[in-house]
Amino acid sequence: MKKLLSFLLAAVLLLSVLPAAFAEGSTDAIIVVENGGEPGINVPVNTPAPAQTSINQSRAVIGADLSPEQISAVYQAFGVSRGSVIELTVTNAEERQWLAGYVDPALIGTRSISSVYVELLPAGANMDVSTSNVTWCTPEMYMSALATAGITDARIVVAAPFAVSGTAALTGVYKAYEDMTGKKLDDLAKAVSTQELTITGGLAQEIGSMDSTSIVNDLKLMLDETRKMTDEEIRQEIIAIAAQYNVKLTDNQIQQLITLCRSLEKLDPSALKQRVEDVQNTLNKVSEAKTQVVGFVQTVKNVVSSVREFFERIKDILGM
Repeated sequence: MKKLLSFLLAAVLLLSVLPAAFAEGSTDAIIVVENGGEPGINVPVNTPAPAQTSINQSRAVIGADLSPEQISAVYQAFGVSRGSVIELTVTNAEERQWLAGYVDPALIGTRSISSVYVELLPAGANMDVSTSNVTWCTPEMYMSALATAGITDARIVVAAPFAVSGTAALTGVYKAYEDMTGKKLDDLAKAVSTQELTITGGLAQEIGSMDSTSIVNDLKLMLDETRKMTDEEIRQEIIAIAAQYNVKLTDNQIQQLITLCRSLEKLDPSALKQRVEDVQNTLNKVSEAKTQVVGFVQTVKNVVSSVREFFERIKDILGM
């Protein structure tokens, strides 16, 4: 009789744990595998739904050195069928035009592999960026850098048939955006965008992509002030911004950010500020959603642990 009562008590305890646990951890985020098999989190950020795609609203820009099989693989990552979208090609020479001087030649390589799908979204939709088989650049880094180049309101997928750094992908996005809109992006803005991506990427290796992108965006929001500052004053501002994210930067990292700041100051500050604010709002939503996902995953782990303990107790009760 005692064993039966203990068993019933354990069952009641388990049933009381499960609903509360899943209610507490409920979220629309989905755990997925991205970037060539690395675990990732696909986080909805409540952006407006894309408009109905037409062939003139989207482009696929394919690395010139891909084989037919590899091209099929990147189209699968794009989620569109080849032939349903206007296709452009980007060469290694075109990539080097913007990357030379900013990116380690080892990261550029000698072949054009990174490919992109770019779809224009309605005004105010902001950017939606995802990656597949990209190891060095993250969606938030692309969003920030592309905003600097003058690109807004677009869904972008960066993909490769195997793992690549992704630094060359910006060139494909520039090409697609200009072809769709008929407007040439400012050459200086494109160069600074590339510079930003490489500096942010370097920082991300040490402090994480979200913090590095947020630090750079905070710095971009105060360009009106930095124009009047000395390098030493900017240095102190960078240290203060980093401290807000509990990050301590090296002297070399701070100097890179000062150099980036001086480059950004050459762009239109008011137009850049609006684009940066849009990016920051998106990144904040992503950060909040990722926090919810992490909490949900931990809750599931706790429930699984409770179930395991429950059956262990049954085994003890029944003397198994």
